[in-house]
Amino acid sequence: MQVSTILLEIKNHSNFIELITDAAKFQMFALTDDILRIRCSFERDFAKDSSYSLIMTAWEDEMDHVIKDRTRVTPLLIDLQELDEYYTWSSNKLVVKIYKAPFAIVIEDMNGQLLHQDIANKSYVQDELGRKYHYSSLQDDDYYYGFGEKSGQLNKKNRRLRMHNVDTIGYNSESTDPLYKHIPFYIKFNSKQRTASGMFYHNTYNSNFDVGSERSGYWPKYSYYSTEGGELDYFFINGPTIKEVVKRYTDLTGKSILTPKYSLGYLGSTMFYTELETRSDEAIIGFLDKCKAEGIPCDGFFMSSGYTTGEDGKRYVFNWNYDRFPDPAAFVQSTEQHGATLSPNIKPGMLLTHPHYKEFAEKQLFVKDENNDQPVIDRYWGGPASFVDFTNPEAREQWKGYVKHQLLDHGVTAIWNDNNEYEIQQSNAQCHYEGLGKPISALSSVMPNLMALTAVEAIQEHDKNIRPYVVNRAGYAGIQRYAQTWAGDNLTSWNSLKFNIPLILGLGLSGVANQGCDIGGFYGPAPEPELFVRWVQNGIFQPRFSIHSSNTDNTVTEPWMYPSYTKYIRDAISLRYELVPYFYSLLYESSTIGSPMMRPLVYEFENDPQVWDESFEFMLGSSILVANVVDPGVTTHRIYLPSGSDWIEWKSKKRYAGGETIEIPVQLDSIPMFIRSGGIIPLAHQLNNIHHDNINHLKLLIEGSNDGTFVYYDDDGMSLSYTDKQYVKTNISLQVGNESTISFQSEGDFISSIETYEIQFICKDVSPVTITLGNHIIQRYLDEDQWKQSQYGWYFNIEQKTAQIKYNNPHCDHTIKIDFSVKDLISI
Repeated sequence: MQVSTILLEIKNHSNFIELITDAAKFQMFALTDDILRIRCSFERDFAKDSSYSLIMTAWEDEMDHVIKDRTRVTPLLIDLQELDEYYTWSSNKLVVKIYKAPFAIVIEDMNGQLLHQDIANKSYVQDELGRKYHYSSLQDDDYYYGFGEKSGQLNKKNRRLRMHNVDTIGYNSESTDPLYKHIPFYIKFNSKQRTASGMFYHNTYNSNFDVGSERSGYWPKYSYYSTEGGELDYFFINGPTIKEVVKRYTDLTGKSILTPKYSLGYLGSTMFYTELETRSDEAIIGFLDKCKAEGIPCDGFFMSSGYTTGEDGKRYVFNWNYDRFPDPAAFVQSTEQHGATLSPNIKPGMLLTHPHYKEFAEKQLFVKDENNDQPVIDRYWGGPASFVDFTNPEAREQWKGYVKHQLLDHGVTAIWNDNNEYEIQQSNAQCHYEGLGKPISALSSVMPNLMALTAVEAIQEHDKNIRPYVVNRAGYAGIQRYAQTWAGDNLTSWNSLKFNIPLILGLGLSGVANQGCDIGGFYGPAPEPELFVRWVQNGIFQPRFSIHSSNTDNTVTEPWMYPSYTKYIRDAISLRYELVPYFYSLLYESSTIGSPMMRPLVYEFENDPQVWDESFEFMLGSSILVANVVDPGVTTHRIYLPSGSDWIEWKSKKRYAGGETIEIPVQLDSIPMFIRSGGIIPLAHQLNNIHHDNINHLKLLIEGSNDGTFVYYDDDGMSLSYTDKQYVKTNISLQVGNESTISFQSEGDFISSIETYEIQFICKDVSPVTITLGNHIIQRYLDEDQWKQSQYGWYFNIEQKTAQIKYNNPHCDHTIKIDFSVKDLISI
């Protein structure tokens, strides 16, 4: 075993520092004032930089030709000072101390608050098996969030977590670990200091985090990271807020791709239809027709792999089953005419009986056996298979060719990448790695990312005007750059409904904003009626909203599966479509800032101790608190409303003070939602299909007791023209006072479809006296029916204390002024 205990030598190369200890060597870089890189190697030389995950670097990287949209920054110059016990240097935000003996690295903020501290005498370790460990100090006041896709509560303190992509069908959302994704990043929030910082371990091998689960009386409390291969290579990310940590982490690994707007609609799916003996195409079209007949909007359909079934009953990627789909192009065209985009399922494993197996093997496009030049063979769905090596540029090109010819040429514009965890047991099986060669143990985690990148490139090459839509099950850090994702094959249970919420929230804190879970549960018997209703009521707030199933009782989970409950399903999905303008603006925010769309309460209210451990209530964006009912048989529901804001119940507009727990009665149709004071929420009016319907009448729900801002974003929703300024981005700002103002300032060249605005302005105390648009007084109506018939005017709903304002879109920057001066009717 080797342990770094003594600093022997230090060299300042101006833009980085080199350290030599008695066991390992180190490099330290400052990419920015807030992002540090620390590398540790127990070998003679550092490995060459060759990353598929970083989008920001300060050095040459052997994968620069693959990851073409990288930003190269200039590292900060380091002014190193020597003191008696340690060396020190600082950026404008951080102070780094390098202790000589015992060797340890300490990071503080400019106020001297401790952000990171190595455990001296066991900080950097390599054991007899070559595993590397990094031990860090753990404080009683620390909370740990993130770690990618993980089961259990939001706060992962006292957990041991494994990073390893696995196909975990029917997993327990409260306890199963690992799951499908490998994202070695976490946020540490110290509640005493109110400081947040992040750690991203830039290592693709299987690894583990122990977050206080292990304890020794001989050492201070600690957490540790261990990896089975590669270097200890980590990025320290300063906050001091959780929001800033997430932003800077996504500066490193990339923002979420702006998927087409329809990806935020209801996306139908089930394995059942594609497993029919014949005419699966008619079953799917029948599903879309039934949605319309039931008044349930639907904008897409995930087509399960049954469409690829061969004569032997096995699934062969890129093979069309013509008994089930006699005319693929006509079928795809029909789904588009129904306002639904088809997303066919494809898989990177090829069974040995696959008609194209020999071709891929002869061209050496598979991951190779460690003992010879032949494809490695391992278990897969349907039998023994080999696995496409996406680190091989020739394999990527071959794969793109099949995607184009077998799918895109038929009119397909979206791809669903499934079963891409690369569970290859032979850890030394060899990958091409852009000609450099590397074992699968180092690359199984990033194969899903490269598969997603390949799909994105195929769609862009086939039609440069189409915005790619790719959905991935597995992924590594940075998967958000290419794909929407979901939480895999969850079990149908109340437990899954409940604990998929913190799973989604933690994944959002880990940079993956655009995601969700299979609503209703994928694996198990059909959900009971109450469970199904509650799951849909929760699912409408997930960025990816899809009811998907492979039921074990010969049933299919559909919106109308329980006719006496269909009303509740319809109402929930209608609410989802009302929220589409809000969702799309949040997606734009994720694509530019990295913010999660579904947010844990601690993301918005980290100064409120009551929310540090909250796992099941969440924020949708910054303005809506959602407290779904997630337990059976509930008739009253306790909800904590964070301090620092008033909260207005969505339907009744009843006002509650923050910092309190309320108890409200709930029925089966209840979806507890609350509007944050100062919240601005754009809503659609009667949107039935995102593909076919324009939003001509935009509602703005505004809570008027606090200042607030919101960026409303829109574009054509389908093409890449937004990259050429074909968008409209409207900054809506609210300033409150005796005369409150709502300002609209827009940029971009996209011509908005909005013809009329309707503002629902929630008032705290009194009704407005006058409301003006620019210099024009807007007519007040005292009769609500007359106001509803008008095109221009306002009405005060005294029951909900809401000023309802309608006016035509002036198609220019404008301001609404709301005068709250109290008019004295009896003074002389």
